[in-house]
Amino acid sequence: MYKYIGIDISKQTFDAYSISSKQKENLLKEDNNKKGFKKLIKTYGSEGVYVMEATGPYYLQLATFVKVSVVNPLVIKRFSQMRLLRAKTDKKDAQTICKYAMNNSIELWKPSPVEIMEMQQILTALELLNKQHSAVSNQLSSFISSGNIDRQVKETLSTTLSYIKLEKKKLNQRLNQIVDENYQGTRKLLESIPGIGPKAAATLIAITDNFTKFVHYKQLIAYVGLSPRTYTSGTSVKGKGHICKMGKSQVRKQMYISSWSAKFHNKACTEFYDRLIKKGKPERVVKVAIANKLLKQAFAIVTNKTMYNENFKSQLRYA
Repeated sequence: MYKYIGIDISKQTFDAYSISSKQKENLLKEDNNKKGFKKLIKTYGSEGVYVMEATGPYYLQLATFVKVSVVNPLVIKRFSQMRLLRAKTDKKDAQTICKYAMNNSIELWKPSPVEIMEMQQILTALELLNKQHSAVSNQLSSFISSGNIDRQVKETLSTTLSYIKLEKKKLNQRLNQIVDENYQGTRKLLESIPGIGPKAAATLIAITDNFTKFVHYKQLIAYVGLSPRTYTSGTSVKGKGHICKMGKSQVRKQMYISSWSAKFHNKACTEFYDRLIKKGKPERVVKVAIANKLLKQAFAIVTNKTMYNENFKSQLRYA
């Protein structure tokens, strides 16, 4: 019997590794499709937990066949470094994932609702289009600045920008439609917070599974990657503090944008901003702190199902 099966999965193939109750090692390499999944289950059985890294959407198909645990790739990387492992191959990665599961507590993966997955895909597509728009726009500006741009090049790049703008509009309309149909109540609560607009509200709903994914606001802040990191040791090492950028960069950017508005219109954030500026904190650091505060407000207000007010006091209780 195999209790944990480590899977290193990619777009086309996957490598599997496990150790049976009789301490017998078993390696397998198959195609990432239904035929490969059937061979996988035939080899290791359906009772064990198949453990994978959260590498894009490649694990989703397999998750419909067996019990799956999805682990943060950074956690696996640190586990590998701790064991002083130097080799990195697909087989070795599968072995490392399996041994991590054997030595640590893991949770079973639960699929998000279909509408949440659709929202996440839309947000990812929008981020890609934003990058493309910036790249094309910068290149067009560079050509124009040179004073000698080919007519066809200018026409092509201008048409491309118009096309990207149109597609972004369509995706945003679809995003708003999904929120309207499924999460109108949550969006109303979130948008009552000065600084949180439609895009920020939709983003927070998508990454939190409508605020069901976390039981404490600190988990949300850590997931986004806005947790402060202190760097000190003894009396000699006193480095600058930073945020732990191990979360969703897409959400960090959105919350950073929201902080620009919140520092003027959100009473708690305005007072917080003034206090930190008086202490001599850099503008960027202060805005990150405001983004952190906005996440706290969002979590408390949605969890309490209470509209924002300037004198809001969190009534959250944790076991």
